Amino acid sequence: MIYFISDIHLGILERSADAPREELLVKYLKSIVKDCEVLYIVGDLFDYWFEYKTVIPKYFYRTLEALKWLRVHNVKIEYLMGNHDFGHKDFFETELGIPIYKEDIVREHSGKKFYISHGDGKANNDAGYKILKKIMRNRFSLWLYLKLHPNIGIRLASSSSRKSRGYTSNKHYGKTEGMEDFAEARINEGFDYVIMGHRHRLIEKKIGKGYYYNLGTWLEKPVFGCFDGNEFKIREVEEYLNIS
Repeated sequence: MIYFISDIHLGILERSADAPREELLVKYLKSIVKDCEVLYIVGDLFDYWFEYKTVIPKYFYRTLEALKWLRVHNVKIEYLMGNHDFGHKDFFETELGIPIYKEDIVREHSGKKFYISHGDGKANNDAGYKILKKIMRNRFSLWLYLKLHPNIGIRLASSSSRKSRGYTSNKHYGKTEGMEDFAEARINEGFDYVIMGHRHRLIEKKIGKGYYYNLGTWLEKPVFGCFDGNEFKIREVEEYLNIS
């Protein structure tokens, strides 16, 4: 079974309010070990992530432990960097054995072609964000940021993330927001499935001979995608875990 999650945004709220969502995530991660071949994290697992040489955000240790537990049990995990959790260096790769991808990836499962993208920058009129993305992920910009004390740097990353989320939520992206057009173009190139996140809108749509899925956000309804070799489904996490 192939699993997909996106836009959990751990750290978005005060810790007391955020902890239940992390607990649900940990339960979910522990539950899929029985049949998970690959887990794709399609961006924004964290509402902010920035790591220093010897410092990482402390509140996420339970999630990190669960991811490591999956890797110990031979579950492959691939992580696409989102627009909120962009401050990755080498912690996930060296400590957890999880590769981080800054760009879209292409994979094949059971003869089906998957195009997987967080989705940021895919809107037709989002040129401003594309420029900001290049600045924020530039090596020199990250080097300068690392000169800040971790307490200041992580607090600033959290504050910037909240402002970015407000901008994204309130901006009008047009009739299709560009993401559906982008998905259609990939399907016309021969992809069977286009999987994205970012816009916090759950979408399941057949386009031509393929399908476009947007995984929504755990801030509204925790869901995940799964592919059993024959078909792709979106399922609710609480229903999957039999939580009433």
